[in-house]
Amino acid sequence: MFIGAIADDLTGATDLSLTLSREGMRVLQVVGVPTPDLDIGDAEAVVVSMKSRTNPAAQAVRMSLAAAEVLRGWGARQFLFKYCSTFDSTDQGNIGPVADALMAFLGTDRTIACPAFPTNGRTVYRGHLFVGNRLLSESSMKDHPLTPMRDADLVRVLGRQSGNRVSLIGRETVAAGDGALKSAFDTLAGIAIVDAIDDADLRTIGRAARDLPLITGGSGIALGLPANFLPEGRAASEAALPVPNGRAVFLAGSCSAATRRQIARAIAAGVPALRLDAIAIAENRVSIAEAVAFCVDAAGDVPPLVWSSADPDEVQRAQDRLGRDRAGAMVEEFLAGLAEALASRGFNRFVIAGGETSGAIVTRLGVPALEIGPEIDPGVPWTRSRGGSSPLALALKSGNFGVEDFFLKAWRLLP
Repeated sequence: MFIGAIADDLTGATDLSLTLSREGMRVLQVVGVPTPDLDIGDAEAVVVSMKSRTNPAAQAVRMSLAAAEVLRGWGARQFLFKYCSTFDSTDQGNIGPVADALMAFLGTDRTIACPAFPTNGRTVYRGHLFVGNRLLSESSMKDHPLTPMRDADLVRVLGRQSGNRVSLIGRETVAAGDGALKSAFDTLAGIAIVDAIDDADLRTIGRAARDLPLITGGSGIALGLPANFLPEGRAASEAALPVPNGRAVFLAGSCSAATRRQIARAIAAGVPALRLDAIAIAENRVSIAEAVAFCVDAAGDVPPLVWSSADPDEVQRAQDRLGRDRAGAMVEEFLAGLAEALASRGFNRFVIAGGETSGAIVTRLGVPALEIGPEIDPGVPWTRSRGGSSPLALALKSGNFGVEDFFLKAWRLLP
């Protein structure tokens, strides 16, 4: 095994697994901290997906170190800490504390941080993170219900979280090529935010980072890593991913602007839809049994959609009434319970929007690992469960990812 990766949520891990797979590596995604005796087969990269992005920092650190211990035992040569391309975190963490802990675990005094994902519009310039043509602090991420991002200066953001010195390696050094960038890495002390505005920059960073024990960033940072380990010319496998026959359902818990547009597009296209509300769930005005009945009865050419996504004002009202963490947790728990109940009714094809929602559902369904299949949109593949009681087809989408007709596009890609 060459690369051992730790991702702070499930959809981010799937995104990373897809990137590594497309660059030619044999990849296995593991759900939760694995046991050392897990059979990883011939995997050249193992991506451990955890639900730690919004946990208390100390808990996220413990989980990450436990995963790192197993990955090291399996022989990982290089470690990658993967977080969201919008650097989702608060001043208390969790990116800085986890990066600091992994540096100490690996005995290194230097690493890099680069969340850039140009294909999805995330770029870093002069240490500032852009979403499309707007600064992160001016994007819809400023209203994220759990990790509102109101500062685009990543040196400043990470500096508030980390106990290490945080500096910047600018685009001019990246553009100077592998040698100049490697020299900058060799003389680095602490953590450096690295500029990247296109995929060529990410590949340069990957080549220059060959000797770093630890790399941190979004999935884009992995573009240049497999070539450091694989024979020249190795191509990704084009083998189809067999998926089970059965009924499908769309489940959406993300409140991102992208997911809200995707929901609106699906409903406009005639997808039968049931809306959930956190306050209604808290007051027992809607039940899982009712949602199951809706999905079972919604026979037609397209799967039904059950969604809880809301605009920032609605989210704030629910949080004011129920508490920030409780409002989100209640919806995730409801959707996870719904997925479990639907699985018992023969539903085995799930399209899920939202990292926290995906993590809750996959955990409830008892999925131990995922095999990576065809790409739906950048960063979002179909996957198939490996292990567990019965096979499932799962499309796990980060809230901010995907085109407006994502739900129907995902459905059309399945045989």
